[in-house]
Amino acid sequence: MPFYTYQAATEEYCDKCRDSFDILQRMDAEALIMCPECSNKVKKVISAPNVVSGKAHLTTDKTAEKKGFTKYKRAGKGVYEKVAGKGPKYISGD
Repeated sequence: MPFYTYQAATEEYCDKCRDSFDILQRMDAEALIMCPECSNKVKKVISAPNVVSGKAHLTTDKTAEKKGFTKYKRAGKGVYEKVAGKGPKYISGD
């Protein structure tokens, strides 16, 4: 279930709906028309979705370095060796 953001639709508002508030709703649920705190009118705020992908987009060393990241691979117990990007050649837990 996604979170939806609402804010006051009129000049009358409470602390909850003055700026905005989030509520967890089913996708097929009706949009709220009243604030659950003060019962004044509210409107749904349209915003960019938060998309989570199951795959990493920095799968290659060149891609990571091109995007400004440093990539390390495990070289031993507690030791990591740099394979791409800027930074120290090795990182150690010692």
